[in-house]
Amino acid sequence: MRPDLALILLLITFLVTGILLCLQLTASLYRRPTQFSPLAETAEPEVGWHCLSPGQALEKLGVMPGPGLSREEAARRIEKLGPNRLAEAPARPVWIKFLAQFKSLLIIVLFIAALLAAAIGDVLDGIVILIVVLINAVLGFSQEFQAEKSLAALKKMLALQAKIRREGYSFEIPSTEIVPGDIVILHAGDKIPADGRLISANLLEIDESPLTGESAPVAKQVEALPQAELPVAERSNQLFMNTTVTRGHAEMVVTATGMATEIGRLADLLAEQQDGETPLQSQLNSLGKSLALIAVTIILVLFGSALLRGEPLIQTVFTAIALAVASIPEGLPTVVTVTLALGLRRMARNHAIVKRLAAVETLGCTTVICSDKTGTLTVNQMTVRSLFFKDQLFRVTGNGYAIEGGIFPLSGAALPVNMARLLLPVALCNNSHLRERRVIGDPMEGALLVLAAKGGIDQLQALHQQPRIAEIPFDAHHKFMATFHRLDDEIHLYVKGAPEVLLDRCRDAVDGNGDTVPLERHRAMRQNDGMAEAGLRVLGVASRTLPAAEFAANRDLFGYLNELTFIGLVGLMDPPRAEARAAIGQCRKAGIQVKMITGDQKVTAGAIARELGLEGQVLEGRELAAMDERRLAEHIAGIGVFARTAPEQKVRIIQALKAQGHIVAMTGDGVNDAPALKIADIGIAMGVTGTHVAQEAATMILTDDNFATIVKAVKEGRHIYENMVKFIRFQLSTNIGAILTVTGAQLFGLPSPFSAVQLLWINIIMDGPPAMSLSVDPGRPDTMSEAPRLAEARILSLRRFGNLFTYGLTMAAGTLGVLFYAQPGSDAEHAKALAFTTFVLFQVFNVFNARSEKGTAFQGHFFANKMLWLSLFGVCLLQVLSIHWPPAQRVFHTSPLSAGDWLIAAAVASSVLIFEELRKLLTIALRV
Repeated sequence: MRPDLALILLLITFLVTGILLCLQLTASLYRRPTQFSPLAETAEPEVGWHCLSPGQALEKLGVMPGPGLSREEAARRIEKLGPNRLAEAPARPVWIKFLAQFKSLLIIVLFIAALLAAAIGDVLDGIVILIVVLINAVLGFSQEFQAEKSLAALKKMLALQAKIRREGYSFEIPSTEIVPGDIVILHAGDKIPADGRLISANLLEIDESPLTGESAPVAKQVEALPQAELPVAERSNQLFMNTTVTRGHAEMVVTATGMATEIGRLADLLAEQQDGETPLQSQLNSLGKSLALIAVTIILVLFGSALLRGEPLIQTVFTAIALAVASIPEGLPTVVTVTLALGLRRMARNHAIVKRLAAVETLGCTTVICSDKTGTLTVNQMTVRSLFFKDQLFRVTGNGYAIEGGIFPLSGAALPVNMARLLLPVALCNNSHLRERRVIGDPMEGALLVLAAKGGIDQLQALHQQPRIAEIPFDAHHKFMATFHRLDDEIHLYVKGAPEVLLDRCRDAVDGNGDTVPLERHRAMRQNDGMAEAGLRVLGVASRTLPAAEFAANRDLFGYLNELTFIGLVGLMDPPRAEARAAIGQCRKAGIQVKMITGDQKVTAGAIARELGLEGQVLEGRELAAMDERRLAEHIAGIGVFARTAPEQKVRIIQALKAQGHIVAMTGDGVNDAPALKIADIGIAMGVTGTHVAQEAATMILTDDNFATIVKAVKEGRHIYENMVKFIRFQLSTNIGAILTVTGAQLFGLPSPFSAVQLLWINIIMDGPPAMSLSVDPGRPDTMSEAPRLAEARILSLRRFGNLFTYGLTMAAGTLGVLFYAQPGSDAEHAKALAFTTFVLFQVFNVFNARSEKGTAFQGHFFANKMLWLSLFGVCLLQVLSIHWPPAQRVFHTSPLSAGDWLIAAAVASSVLIFEELRKLLTIALRV
């Protein structure tokens, strides 16, 4: 090679490096935090909408309740404020998205290595490296679109149609055309299309769980509230977009649309959270820098020693380029991608779908899992858990709406014969129905129907025997529901509701023998308080029997609600999943903390936590709000449950944990969980009950909504990381061995042991199949008995590099020793063929060192990896062909070896495994 050509190649290298760095900078500048286009906001009152009366809210919005807005005014407002949809995020150009994939330093180094390989004549090597780089860029480019789906998912949450009143006429319009001031008419089953203030409501209950996390429907009313500062969950006169009417009907005036709604605020929170690097990405970037530093150091040392010996500049440049290429593990991105993809497939079979390959291993170093309660740790189905009847407490088994389980006295006594006296009222004083494990109507009433069925009471049959003739619907004001049923010449009145309200209307009670005795109110309230402290939602049940002749349906029905007989108490809750407690125990064993974050009340959350075995203090959102960042950081380790939390507080909790150095996983299913899922190191959404927003914001989706699946995912994440470390140990020791061998040959005046084609064979063939097979190596059985690894722990620690350097030094000494031994009695081509074969066989033995870093390589799973054994057999066969097959001899410039030569090569190569096993035995002996 001419001197001027070598200088030109060096200039080209520096030029390409500069161009790549400039492109990387350009891509990073374009990767700004997502910002939403601004929307004009509606005029907010000086105090919250919930503090205004319906009349004041209507006046503030400039609308009359009867006619509603005029078409002209609606058109003017939509032109000013924009449609009722979430604003578009500015899209980055496609070319910028593609260039952003080349920002990793390792990718830049590999790109340069490809150019250098082509420059020294290894065109095929350069092409392979470029293909690897481009494959990774395309994979990353395709994954980029996942993050941009979050906003699109939020837009889909808007109701398609809404019934409104304008100019005195009621009609349906697309929800995007709703404006502040519109009167919206709502019935059971409707999804609320915008935020609004109630102006009328009749028996209205709203399912706000997607927004607040509250598992039970919330009763709503129209009166103004005095407190100015109230969380969303306690604004009983306001309705919010994406919540659902479960009962009753109402009219509301729209106060906010689009990005001004509570959902819009969540969209802003979601947009503000940027995807950070996973621990794996950080490790690979650090590794790339380390390898680049090693390569530069080797080149400088070689240059210096060559110049001191007076060697030609051109030869020195050529050798330096070859060593630079040899020092880069070009198979690393490919094997990492394959390892992650295989792990992803295994996780998908175990009901965990991961959307970003690089996030698969994040769970492996997770130290805290922050879990939503409703639908994640619990079944998200109200269930009766406890009864008080005939002076006895009963436990009710079974979860959800399946008719499985039974009723059992806590005392161990026999079940009372006449349980129907309690179960008939809860079945008949009920407006819901069960259909194939689904509740049509109120979830709490569905739980009462399941209870009745467990006691042998069929609702339809009971209604046939005792048809309903009148009803007092439930109302938040009087807090009970009553139904009247005819049975022969009698009218049976059944009432259920708040215990303290019912007891005020009761004169008698049912005693332990089933007889009617005077009511002792304090005894009943003591039982009520005990059940409430256990986190149960308590209902009282009462009845009265009247002669049919005394009943008049047109009379004030409330007049009959006196002198009732108190029957008993029913305690309900959204119960924990049966497998969640065991999963939490496994997490504790694996050194992972579990914290519950929920919108439910403190007592309920605490009771669920106790059943699940969660440890730590229970903290309410208001108490959390009173803490500054320093106090939160001091106390967060001892907090196990966060109750009544707002979406912003979930984000704050995760930020506090991350600031303490934790790797945080967040599970959730609602819209309110999306910002926290986004900011967590790995967000885990529910696949069955989870909202589309949560699923798009998360990086992992549980298709079975099972918290226990997370434990399997954690184990898989640790397994994946271990397998990637195995590959890195294997390939880096090979690269170090190659570098030391080539450098040592130069220093000791020996001929170069490898030709360019042989180096290509070692890098591409040897570092391919065996390294790939390490990605499917079985995991250690004690993986989940160890604490999580530190996220900042380096893949290439000093101790690990020392071990790898020892392997490489052993390979170099053995290869150069064989080369020196074979030189005097044979031609140079034969000696180099023997050295080449010895180095390849070194890798066959060294792969077993890579499989086991601490214990002996000869463990129970020594033969478990069939792919590894197949790949090693294939490599040995190909090596035999390269030495003995004439066409391959011409390509690789080799000559045949004798049986004795093969024995020498194998014996020398085995030393790398023998020495390592001796070192491990010595280490164990010294510890003992």
